[in-house]
Amino acid sequence: MNRYPLWKYLVIVVALLIGGLYSIPNFYGEAPAVQISSAKPTIKVDLATQARVEKILSDADISSTGIFFENANNIGSIKIRFNNTDIQLRARDLLQQKINVDQSDPNFTVALNLLSNTPDWLNSINALPMPLGLDLRGGVYFLLQVDMKGAVQKKVTSLATDIRSQLRDKNIRHQGIERGADSITINFGSTADADAARAVLQSAQPELTWQVRPTGLSPKLVGEFKPTALKEIQDNAVKQNIVTLNKRVNELAVKEPVIQQQGAERIVVQLPGVQDTARAKDIIGRTATLESRLADPLISTIGIGETPPPGMDTFRFGENRLGVFKKSVIFSGDRITDASAGFDQNQRPAVNISLDAAGGRVMQEVTRENIGKPMGMILFEKGKGEVLTIATIQSEFGSKFQITGQPTTASANDLALLLRAGSLAAPMEIIEERTIGPSLGAENIEKGFKSLLIGFGAIAIFMMAYYLLFGTFSVIALAVNLLLLISVLSMLQATLTLPGIAAMALALGMAIDSNVLINERIREELRNGAAPQTAIAVGFDKAWATILDSNVTTLIAGLALLAFGSGPIKGFAVVHCLGILTSMFSAVFFSRGLVNLWYGRHKKVQKLAIGQVWRPQEK
Repeated sequence: MNRYPLWKYLVIVVALLIGGLYSIPNFYGEAPAVQISSAKPTIKVDLATQARVEKILSDADISSTGIFFENANNIGSIKIRFNNTDIQLRARDLLQQKINVDQSDPNFTVALNLLSNTPDWLNSINALPMPLGLDLRGGVYFLLQVDMKGAVQKKVTSLATDIRSQLRDKNIRHQGIERGADSITINFGSTADADAARAVLQSAQPELTWQVRPTGLSPKLVGEFKPTALKEIQDNAVKQNIVTLNKRVNELAVKEPVIQQQGAERIVVQLPGVQDTARAKDIIGRTATLESRLADPLISTIGIGETPPPGMDTFRFGENRLGVFKKSVIFSGDRITDASAGFDQNQRPAVNISLDAAGGRVMQEVTRENIGKPMGMILFEKGKGEVLTIATIQSEFGSKFQITGQPTTASANDLALLLRAGSLAAPMEIIEERTIGPSLGAENIEKGFKSLLIGFGAIAIFMMAYYLLFGTFSVIALAVNLLLLISVLSMLQATLTLPGIAAMALALGMAIDSNVLINERIREELRNGAAPQTAIAVGFDKAWATILDSNVTTLIAGLALLAFGSGPIKGFAVVHCLGILTSMFSAVFFSRGLVNLWYGRHKKVQKLAIGQVWRPQEK
């Protein structure tokens, strides 16, 4: 009656083995480390860089406990793990000095970080510790204010260029275009020209409302943003900035960063585990723009220190060269609608680029007049330009074209990624900055887990005192529940926060509640005169329906929190929902397996060790 088939015990054993294996990495802790990543889009961190780093450390007699090269999304980084923070700081200062030739314009970023001490054999099976949130691991918190006026002004500048081309195509003469904060004013010599322009622009630029305002002999055509268009520009600015920030944060190799919108104009950035706050602030606050220019047709690159031709601009191209370009800009990054890696007609790596309509018209005009001449892409950050590529114009093209000359498919992918990333849609300002140190994070972890252990101990004492052997079974099942919950969170790489620890404590309470229901059902059957074996079977079966109902309703509430919550609420909901699922397995399936293993060996059991059973007296 109370015997599990062999396959059920095998399921329990496999679950315990997997749970134990994937929960172990959480007990190894973290070690101080130094991370090296590229500070410029044209500089790559590769295995040759790793060999160079190893030699620098070896020559300085600085020992490490491991050097790792990672390549995520075509962005390479090197991480070196050390025994203590003193060696970590020495290594950081040395590498910063040796690996960057020009300290005022470094090619590589050398930042402090933390790495897990998990052994390689566990890493090989993807057994990783749970990522810890900002409140547990320490790190930095930024609240950014998006400049909505800057976003609108950028759109006004873009539209002014489009309008100038559209009026020229229709042969409508004007006397100048003026850009306002959120409007565009076009001056005309006659009312007829103003009316003709209004008819054209009402269909070409529907996001603006156009009105002719007579001012003597020089009427003006004024275009003002519609309220819906203005809101869309502002919403898109926040969304594009979030996308760009996500790509920038990749340079810090932060696990589980939080980048989300707060209100209409603000963005929250949380970077757990980041120790180098200056570097984080530098990456997040940087403003980048992308430009395309014609290169010098005679000499497109020169060596560093050489004199460029008069009237030309020079920008760094790689480590030892400068690109030479004309001052006029063909198009900027906001004109690029898509960029993807591909191959040209000779099956060589290339980048396919798509521009918007205005950018396509300008490109067509420029390329028609400059076939056979070089053109380049330049990324500007902090006023400094970095040449991404220089390619020769093969033929006239418009909104869709290819950039060839990439040496490898990987470099084509890298260039496409940079072109797609573009720049910030609007400037941002850091209005709040908080730093949580690793010591405070460790204190939070200690307090959180101490409260969890105290709660577990109190439950264990009560259950064993009140339900005797069945209480001991319940405590073992409760420990299994905690083990499985930690392992599932580790396998999913879900970020653990302080609210997550609170959800663990709640999961323990809900799991033991299921065992209380089972034990009381068994007691009830014993009071009614049922045999011990029958009482066990009926008690588990009758309690199951109640346990299922209560857990399903609680799971629905947890899923609602997960769907509509954010930040700490969502962290609580994830652990809460997973805890319900693991508790149903441990409290019912595993717990019954223990009872069956103990009592199912004998058909006749005289008494169950389940505490005092009070039977009603017969009259």
